[in-house]
Amino acid sequence: MGFVLELHGLVRWFVAVAAIAAIIKFALGWLRGMPYTAVDRGIMSAYTSLVDLNLLLGLILFFGLGGGFPMPRIEHASTMIVAIIIAHLSAIWRKSEDAAKVFRNNLIVVALSFALIISAVIILRGSWFFTK
Repeated sequence: MGFVLELHGLVRWFVAVAAIAAIIKFALGWLRGMPYTAVDRGIMSAYTSLVDLNLLLGLILFFGLGGGFPMPRIEHASTMIVAIIIAHLSAIWRKSEDAAKVFRNNLIVVALSFALIISAVIILRGSWFFTK
């Protein structure tokens, strides 16, 4: 389980990079009135794929680590599941022709889900950075 825990922590950094890149790209696209392109779809897809991968690793840890289910683990898992559901809301307007709407909504979705992810890590670990 140690390897899975290390991988789960490592993927968190990829999620953070993808979220920051998405927030910057979607904010610029929305504010500058740019067209929503395949690159933008790829950025959103990368973000949701990475949170899905981390969900899978997290579920393996949640049920495989042992030690019961203390409240911080339950709160962490619950908050992460909500964040992942929010991240997938982008599928609702993915085929919209209104680029400004897609940029704005994706920006909100990524920012909100990433804020929940940060708070869920802090719930479990005490900080975004591992303290052990």
